Amino acid sequence: MTPSPQPPTEPTETVGHIGHPHAVPGPSARPSDGHSDGHPDGHSDAHSGGHGGGGSGGRPSDRSHDHGHGHSHGHGPAAPVSKHLRKVIAAVLIPFAAAVFVGMVVLWPGGAPGHERTGVGFDRQTQQGVVTALEQVDCKTVNAAQVPTTAAPSTPEGRQAQAEQTGECKKATVEVSTGPDKGRTFVEVVQPGAPRQLEDGQEVVVAYAPDAPRDLQYSVIDVNRKLPMALLAGIFAAAVVLVGRMRGLFALVALVVSFGVLTLFILPAILQGSNPLVVAVVGASAIMLIALYMCHGLTARTSVAVLGTLVSLLLIGLLGSGFIDWAFLSGNTDDNTGLIHGLYPDIDMSGLLLAGVIIGSLGVLDDVTVTQTSAVWELHHADPSMGPRALYRAAIRIGRDHIASVVNTLVLAYAGAALPLLLLFSIANSSMGSVANSELVAEEIVRTLVGSIGLVASVPVTTALAALVVSADRPGSPAGAPAAGPVRGRGRRRKR
Repeated sequence: MTPSPQPPTEPTETVGHIGHPHAVPGPSARPSDGHSDGHPDGHSDAHSGGHGGGGSGGRPSDRSHDHGHGHSHGHGPAAPVSKHLRKVIAAVLIPFAAAVFVGMVVLWPGGAPGHERTGVGFDRQTQQGVVTALEQVDCKTVNAAQVPTTAAPSTPEGRQAQAEQTGECKKATVEVSTGPDKGRTFVEVVQPGAPRQLEDGQEVVVAYAPDAPRDLQYSVIDVNRKLPMALLAGIFAAAVVLVGRMRGLFALVALVVSFGVLTLFILPAILQGSNPLVVAVVGASAIMLIALYMCHGLTARTSVAVLGTLVSLLLIGLLGSGFIDWAFLSGNTDDNTGLIHGLYPDIDMSGLLLAGVIIGSLGVLDDVTVTQTSAVWELHHADPSMGPRALYRAAIRIGRDHIASVVNTLVLAYAGAALPLLLLFSIANSSMGSVANSELVAEEIVRTLVGSIGLVASVPVTTALAALVVSADRPGSPAGAPAAGPVRGRGRRRKR
């Protein structure tokens, strides 16, 4: 008996396979009959006389119509697409990428503009220090110059003032460990009710005020958290590489590049006075192109995800611009934004708010568009006979579940970030209407809803684009070949 031809060692992938009847492999069957390594649609099919065993006794007449042969679908890298379709995608994406590159060159700031430090908030000169000695002292001896408060002891202010006069304070000796005054020491008094308590040997961040009297030039403003933060970042990187392997490594590289674009281009360009919306669109587009292609490869699948993300970002920009203007949101709602506006009065704060909406939505958009594109591609691999409508209907059912989870995640993320603010409104017994009407909360509501609308829209947009692309691309399909139904799993799929 002549052995049946075996599938090739390396599995191949296809886009747009058209099913067709197969002849029964007879004694004169050769690897070139039917399917072979050089099959035009990229499938490697394994035929054997035993394929018909699941039919009516394995008769040749049954086997001749049996589609139970093994397909070597590789569900890893995206399947190659036709040259014509690659040209169409390139005709769209290459001008877009060129425009992003030109925009970055034109808007490139060359560094953040300098200014005279005010010594307020984050705009202070800082150095590193370490607590070299710590002793307990009577608060009355170190707070003798303070004017007694008139607040009642039942109020928080009264209780704090009483503790500062009768409680135990800490007197810390701090040594400056960096800068021109390295080795200089100063004394820091820690009140009993202070939220930050110092310990002996603890590393701290100290602020330097050159215009103050010598004894008051240095003060502790924070503790040094570099070691635990670096350790946590190392654990995160190790987990990503351990689970994701090369994909995880490329994702970390893309993350570093994204932060580079943010810190070297977006932030300095806004400080230089460029339009925040234009800078955010150009910067977010650059991050999108670099991150998606670096993590998922230079394939048609990734290109469709890029197009879906771009359409959704444009929708978010239009909706955000309209509703920020309509709701009269200034973007200047707290001490930090007030300090920015004071230092750089030419910055458009409402535009800065819109830029934050666009950049904040980009990360979740990437996840949604890549997932939907992959779902369409895998559905097409599972049943190559599905047309664009069938692919869209099947993939949109996956997208609906994704929408529900992503929107809930986005809302809870913003609620968690604003939890202290929500607690203050709850303590004040404010109604939901008055809370939502305040500009501080209204900004978060607009940010959340505009971003969520863009996420919701990205699912049908990306799904439709992917379904049209993958179903329109049928390289090597024989003309007039009848479409076969889905493979029912009689053949065994080779593992990659």
